[in-house]
Amino acid sequence: MPHVRIGTRSSPMALHQAEQVATALEALDSTVSTELVKITTSGDQWMGDLAKLGGKGAFVREIDRNLLDGSVDLAVHCLKDIPADVPVPDGLTFAAYLPRENVHDAVISRTGKLLAELPAGAVIGTSAVRRAAQLRLHYPHVEIRPLRGNVNTRLMRLDEGHFDAIVAAVAGLYRVNEADRITEVLPVQTMCPAIGAGVIALQCRSTDTAVLALSGQLNDAETHRHATAERAMLHALQGHCNSPIAGYANTEPNGKLSLLAKVFSLDGRQWLDSHHWGVAEDPAALGYFVGADLLRQGARALIDAIAH
Repeated sequence: MPHVRIGTRSSPMALHQAEQVATALEALDSTVSTELVKITTSGDQWMGDLAKLGGKGAFVREIDRNLLDGSVDLAVHCLKDIPADVPVPDGLTFAAYLPRENVHDAVISRTGKLLAELPAGAVIGTSAVRRAAQLRLHYPHVEIRPLRGNVNTRLMRLDEGHFDAIVAAVAGLYRVNEADRITEVLPVQTMCPAIGAGVIALQCRSTDTAVLALSGQLNDAETHRHATAERAMLHALQGHCNSPIAGYANTEPNGKLSLLAKVFSLDGRQWLDSHHWGVAEDPAALGYFVGADLLRQGARALIDAIAH
């Protein structure tokens, strides 16, 4: 088995994820050796509005190029960073989806107060339009200000007193050993997750059969189904990087797939939701059905009214 070069962003969380994958691959085959290749993406370098870089794809484009030119053999991504409104680049494919981690968002407040307990005008840090819209809907008494950077940087900015609280992914906080900072975990009904939340995706060249076969052994079938449904819904909506779109698929006790999805205006005052069920054998059909339902309700006008 060849040496596997794993491309990853260089943030502490990304490196932790890549190290987990490297360990898992080596455990599958004792002849496998791995190497982490740190890649600084334009999204990591730019601290301004991501929309000016073309959205979340700024976190994956350079890694995609390294895969395509043969500089690395496997990429480790947070699935929520991979755009679903455009196809995966020709020549690349998803090799595996790792078992899904916690999908919830958490509040970390400087004083230990819950969001509902914070005083009027309290400053909450987040640059995610999905989070900001839902915070404005459910907690209109707080003020939202942009906050970019990896989770460690955001926690540092909170500790420096720039914000009264920040919102971050529970899964990310666990990956960097900061879960003890969590003040409250927001329920899905209050903070619907990002598409692909908590999912680590592995990508490789579609012609690299050896890496495909090896990393494919790490694929979690249920996570694969959930991710497929969510990304199909997002693809149907053709949202842009400034679109507050959220969605969460899971499997009910009876085996049916469930998909809850929401589309918001930036201020959270307008919102649409859809919740439907489908069969496990065709998660994409469920995703496209929910996307079509949201479009029937007026999602296209809501999305297109937001500048990008």
